[in-house]
Amino acid sequence: MVKQLCSCKPFAACHELLLPMSTIFDDFDRYEHVEHETRQKFITRQQRRKPKPKKATQWTKDDTLAEIADRLKLENAFDFTYVPSEHEAGWVLEALQSFLREELITDVITMVKGGKEANVYQCRAHESVGRDFLAAKVYRPKMFRQLRNDAMYKEGRAILGDEGETVTARNKREMRAIKHKSSFGDFLAHQSWLQHEYQTLTLLYDAGLPVPKPYAIANNAILMGFVGDQHGAAPPLHNVNLKKLLHKSKIAELFDTTLWTIETMLRLNRIHGDLSAFNILFWEDDITFIDFPQVTTASKNRNGQMIFQRDVERVCDYFARQGLRINGQRLARQLWDEYVSLSEKDRLADESRFVQESTDED
Repeated sequence: MVKQLCSCKPFAACHELLLPMSTIFDDFDRYEHVEHETRQKFITRQQRRKPKPKKATQWTKDDTLAEIADRLKLENAFDFTYVPSEHEAGWVLEALQSFLREELITDVITMVKGGKEANVYQCRAHESVGRDFLAAKVYRPKMFRQLRNDAMYKEGRAILGDEGETVTARNKREMRAIKHKSSFGDFLAHQSWLQHEYQTLTLLYDAGLPVPKPYAIANNAILMGFVGDQHGAAPPLHNVNLKKLLHKSKIAELFDTTLWTIETMLRLNRIHGDLSAFNILFWEDDITFIDFPQVTTASKNRNGQMIFQRDVERVCDYFARQGLRINGQRLARQLWDEYVSLSEKDRLADESRFVQESTDED
């Protein structure tokens, strides 16, 4: 007798509700097939995933600069008379190696000026240069520079490439990099500052103004004439008391030279931008203008008159302390009214005339 498995119905009645075994196994086969497809899709998806790259070793600034210094020393066997710090050695060697290859310098003797943005080094010139010393102005790497708001000086200035060419809207890659401030854009902006300083030196030197002769430019340095001798560089006017050294008439002559230089620069549509007694050297009773990274144009900069007036007043204040009676504010206004009112065509013609006169004298 068959036992009753269900309290409600006999086994025969319940059996009618059960599925056939063949149907159950068919369902198992179907589910197993679906499971297999799902597993294969999962495996394929995992295979398509790219493995995450391992994080590169994080080098510090010290590691990077030390590696550069070691590599360049091995490549160039360039031993300084001047012994730089470990940090300094890397970027100085990297900046000056092209001047060494071109046989413009043979040694770095000493650092004559250390600044927030650049250092100046006295270098021994190669015998082919025809002088004993040259000055190398080496800009600090971006990681060490104290950046300032430079928009006021860049207004109206073209962006210059590493070869001195003007970067225009046609140079889409360069303009995009500068706009987005990428590493390449930062490099272009930095090179533009160097090129403006180098081209300004060239223009003013060719016009016969008292500035160092420019010799070469590299990615991070400018090589120019050295003002001084084997004992050191010429001091800035700020460190010189002319009243103790010169007669008042000679001091007046120096001021006339200073004023003529400022006036000629304005006729060439250039404003120094950071002129003071700190940026004028005194050597053998004469002066030399230096440091032109902030040079700006008079005609295209809305702040030009303010920048020019500040330059003139600073210089006049120094010479007033040396015994000359000068109204710097009135003098700056007179010069501006006289020269900046020139048309662009007249200004370019004036610039060409200065360069041509200098060439004829040579």
